[in-house]
Formats: sequence, structure tokens, C-alpha cells
Amino acid sequence: MQSREFKDAVFEQFARVAGAFASPKRLEIVDLLAQGPRSVESIAQQASMTVNATSRNLQILRNAGLVTSTRHAQRVVYRIADPSVVAAYRALRDTAEARIAEVRQLAQAFFGEVDGVEPLSLEELVKRSARGDVVVVDVRPAEEFAAGHIPGAVSIPLGDLTDRMADLPVDAAVVAYCRGPYCVLSAQAVRRLRAAGIPARRLDAGVDDWRQTGRPVESGAA
Repeated sequence: MQSREFKDAVFEQFARVAGAFASPKRLEIVDLLAQGPRSVESIAQQASMTVNATSRNLQILRNAGLVTSTRHAQRVVYRIADPSVVAAYRALRDTAEARIAEVRQLAQAFFGEVDGVEPLSLEELVKRSARGDVVVVDVRPAEEFAAGHIPGAVSIPLGDLTDRMADLPVDAAVVAYCRGPYCVLSAQAVRRLRAAGIPARRLDAGVDDWRQTGRPVESGAA
């Protein structure tokens, strides 16, 4: 193989990975799978896609080596191939945040109204948790909580929040979190909690951000 042939061939493979990422829905799938393994049907529901469209996008991700799958009876469960895939997704997200103004504008337009004040950072959460004046609520679906969650968090999926508000302590502020800085579930939770007169703030991070700091992540059902 000549040097030019090698260069063309290796960059073609790099482009293959980039092409797999080059879809809003496939990026959302990677974001979902970063929370833990899940079935095609679960991904389709969370990403508002048909099962057929979800399967096609998963096939592209699998062909690029970004996800793997296993069959359990009649269900096919997908998972991230290895941590480098999530690292690549985070690098893409960070680059978009830094270089594309529309990302910041969209985030401000959506989260600005519900936040009112600045969302809570991970560092602030650690300090307040040590003082014992906050209750951390994970509003993701139960299967994501079971796959991994911030230690001490309480699992209250968004769909159950209204019925379980009475379970929340009255002497502590609520900090709601979901999948990461662009997940809308925590913003919706904060809006509902404040409407019910419960002090609440949104955490501007998710479990993967917590993990990236080197802190432990708990797993298991609530």
C-alpha cells in the first residue's frame, strides 16, 4: 500500500465514524445509551421515533462500531460499545457549545425561564448535600436510575412526580436532575414543583458528568 492509499483509507474510516454521529436522532440515541443499556422499543419511545426508524439508526451506529447489541428472548438490548464513544460525544457537544452561538441561545431560551436563578452545579450540590439541606431527585425513567445514579438520589420518574410530591421532605430544597445539561426532564420537574410551592432547582449536569469528576455512581433499583 502506498502512502496516499493509506491516508485515503484511514481518513475514510474516520469519516465513517463521523458519519454515524452526523444525525440529530443518532446523537440522541447515544445520549440515551450513555445512561445505560436499553431495548429498541425503549429507545424509540424516549426519542419519539418509530421502532423501524430506531432500528435503522442503531444499525448505522453498530456498523461504525459505536454500539453493540445482545438478544434477551424476544428483545434486543443495545449499549455503548466502550467509554470512548461517550467521550467522543461529549467532545462534540463541548465543541458545539464553544463554537456555535445558537447552542447557547437555545439553552437560554428554554432553560432561562424555568431556572430564574442559576442552575445548581455539581460542586454546589456536593457542598449542599454535605450540609444536608437538599434532597436530590432523579426524574429519569426507573431503568436509567437502576443502571446508574448519583449516590443518595431518590428515584421519582417525571410521570410519577405529581403523585409523589407528598413524599418529599418539607425542610429541604429539591434538586432535580436527569440525563445532562440539555435534558428537559429536570426543567419540567422544577416547573411542576415550584407551581406546587416546593422550592426546587435544576442540576446542570447528569450522571455521566458526575462520573467524569471521578465520583462513584450507585446502581440498582429504587
